[in-house]
Amino acid sequence: MARSKLEGIFVPHVTPFTRDGELDEPALRTCVRFWLEGGVSGLVPCGSNGEAPYLSREERRKIIKTVVDEVNGKVPVVAGTGSMSTKETVLFTEDAKDLGVDAALVVTPYYFKLSGREMYEHYKVLCETVDLPIVLYSVPKFTGYSLEPALIQQLASEYENVIGVKDSGGSIGTITETIRLVGDRISVLAGTADVILPTLMLGGKGAVVAVANAFPEMCAELYDAFKRSDYEKASGLQRQVAYLNDVLVKRYNQLSAIKEAMKLLGLPAGYPRRPALPLKDDEKSDIAKALKAMPESQ
Repeated sequence: MARSKLEGIFVPHVTPFTRDGELDEPALRTCVRFWLEGGVSGLVPCGSNGEAPYLSREERRKIIKTVVDEVNGKVPVVAGTGSMSTKETVLFTEDAKDLGVDAALVVTPYYFKLSGREMYEHYKVLCETVDLPIVLYSVPKFTGYSLEPALIQQLASEYENVIGVKDSGGSIGTITETIRLVGDRISVLAGTADVILPTLMLGGKGAVVAVANAFPEMCAELYDAFKRSDYEKASGLQRQVAYLNDVLVKRYNQLSAIKEAMKLLGLPAGYPRRPALPLKDDEKSDIAKALKAMPESQ
């Protein structure tokens, strides 16, 4: 995959589990077909919304294999392969490569607070060990660490297999500086739905957003409107996805809220894996209210 080709809306999708916490493969395949029909540019299994920290190595392999098989080359599959240690991150990324993914989304190591030097060395080892396109992943609300634009620039300059960065920090200032430094070389992707259009307007190439789980068509429409220079329509859609992002991602545990929204739309999203729990009744009502506020075509 060439650096310049990672563009559009990617869905960092959920992993459907049964009530007792087992992977529901038929449900996953049904959801994959829904996302593809919604017009997304690519799928991202085993990311944050896929509950990756709760998955075993074998479960990751099974999920990725299922998604790659169901997608069948229609769009790129960018598998989440990051973990707390460099050794395990390399192992998960090698697994993903063997399973035929197009690229890996690699979150910063979490739990222990690392220095910039340690973070650089982590990605350096990965890039030099695994011959696979890498998308850096900064999500400080989960990891407590924000990838600095200067570090992204260093990695993008030194390693051709660094093809993009997903910035889920939500800071337009950080996204702007990242685009200034590396936007001509790698794909800078919005990681939160409330900044899709601003990121595109600044020179970003697309987005990897949780809202696309339930509303892939709306997110894809936003991107398409931007590409057509229909900024009025793109702005209207941005306001809608920002509202949905507030309800589904910021207001409650997003693992549970996104699955609840998908269930209300008739999709077999399954249950969150413990310790995450399904929403309470009043929270479910809030999600239902938000969905009713959306245009009927969605």
